[in-house]
Amino acid sequence: MPETIDYARYELEFDADFSGPDLDPAQWLPHYLPQWSSRDATRARYDVGDGLLTLRVDADQPPWSAEYDGIVRVSNLQTGVRSGPVGSREGQHPFRDGLVVREAQREQRLYTPQYGIIEVRAAASADPDSMVALWMIGIEDVPEHSAEICVMEIFGSEVTDASALVGMGVHPFNDPTIADDFEKVPVELDVRDFHDYAIEWTPGGVRFFIDGQLVRSTTQSPDYPMQLMLDIFDFPPEAGGADAGAYPKEFRVQRVRGFRRR
Repeated sequence: MPETIDYARYELEFDADFSGPDLDPAQWLPHYLPQWSSRDATRARYDVGDGLLTLRVDADQPPWSAEYDGIVRVSNLQTGVRSGPVGSREGQHPFRDGLVVREAQREQRLYTPQYGIIEVRAAASADPDSMVALWMIGIEDVPEHSAEICVMEIFGSEVTDASALVGMGVHPFNDPTIADDFEKVPVELDVRDFHDYAIEWTPGGVRFFIDGQLVRSTTQSPDYPMQLMLDIFDFPPEAGGADAGAYPKEFRVQRVRGFRRR
């Protein structure tokens, strides 16, 4: 199996280069799983300019869902959303038991590919209370279409000047055809600089790349459309605990692209 991606077999279909003055609303929804909270509470904080997106968590930013996720704060962009009615349990990414829809979401599919290349060029944070990531989740038109493909996930507490652990793999959630297959891959890189993280997703599996080189693969492959989730999380210490460090927490992204087979 080749150690690199043959881009000649693909064509560009999603190109977020952040060259405009703001996010393109045809590409991104600036909220995190709003069905479990509300659009107001989950609104992302970010800056766009000169071809750079900076996702932020600010010192005064409230938790995205105090009811279901405690004091966790997040700024997230996603490329789709859907839910059932208020009071139902029908919503994307059921990350814990007992979730109930608090604000119904009209279905939107801005970019929901099935197979192809997904890539991000980004600089991670070394803040010990932060995590940055690009991942994909099923649109969940049925509950089983719920697996996750994690393109990259980096906790600041696992970053040094010359190395880091980069999480990548698949998670099943409610998809019975997928078994959990996730690994934190050690890399000898300063991930605070810009690097390219990508997957090649085919019916036969998913291959994971950093700076164009294959670092991991799995033969498992969700067989339904999935949406992108690009975000920074802040896990602040409990009140009265350790110093929460400097704000804002930041995740810098130069581009996100998606390619389909020709």
